[in-house]
Amino acid sequence: MFVPEPTADGSYTFFSEAFGEAFHSRQGARQEAINKFALPCLLDRRARALEVVRVLDVCYGLGYNTAAAIATVWEANPRCRVEVVGLEADLRVPQQAVAQDLLRDWMPPVPELMAAIAVEGAVRTPQVAARLLVGDARETLQQVAAEGFQADAVLLDPFSPRRCPQLWTVEFLGAIARCLAPGGRVATYSCSAAVRTALLMAGLRFGSIAWGSRSPGTIACFDGMEVPPLTLPEREHLQTRAAVPYRDPRLADDSEAIRQRREREQETCALEATSQWRRRWREVLL
Repeated sequence: MFVPEPTADGSYTFFSEAFGEAFHSRQGARQEAINKFALPCLLDRRARALEVVRVLDVCYGLGYNTAAAIATVWEANPRCRVEVVGLEADLRVPQQAVAQDLLRDWMPPVPELMAAIAVEGAVRTPQVAARLLVGDARETLQQVAAEGFQADAVLLDPFSPRRCPQLWTVEFLGAIARCLAPGGRVATYSCSAAVRTALLMAGLRFGSIAWGSRSPGTIACFDGMEVPPLTLPEREHLQTRAAVPYRDPRLADDSEAIRQRREREQETCALEATSQWRRRWREVLL
């Protein structure tokens, strides 16, 4: 059983013993879902412009990101239909979140919808169609791509690259890009140089999402329109060994094999040592 742990905004998260990380920022699980995922994807704007908004929630977890996406759409346009595909490895996580009533504070009927998604695996009403695909996201994402699903917003929320490198690789993010609609956006909490390099290799332009006192997230899209520019330290970070991306050519390797492959590439590349970059920008990074 997952035990709810409080975060700074009064919402709760879980801690994953398997990955050694919490599912959300300690600064506020709910606010992270809103400010690092729903709002940077401009879902309010998409809702006012479109009859249907489509969301791909990668690593659905407790369901906060989907809840934030649906609430943001309906606050902007209550008549807009929302279609959601969620990818999740462990169905116990959303089910425990619902069982412990952690989504109760979202606007109605969002809590009821989230309960149906977690318990039944899918929900369909005149205003929403949502389903969960359970399993390795590398496999379920290929199913989504084969169906031709094109997301207006991709909520990319795996555990950190060092803990879960298989969901941050060049190949996986390339598959994410193939599921992104023209004008759509990918949002993630990560500002990893390796992740940003992989996004660039997928044909995406990106900028930083500033929220809270810790590291920024990343927002990416095809055209780069209205994407905040990177700072000079961020641009230089992409020229260091930290920017060597994770690779998983068959989308099937285990995490250790993926980490070792990257380490070998880092050892032989001509990029600047990340420690030198960190010393140069020490005062900025504090």
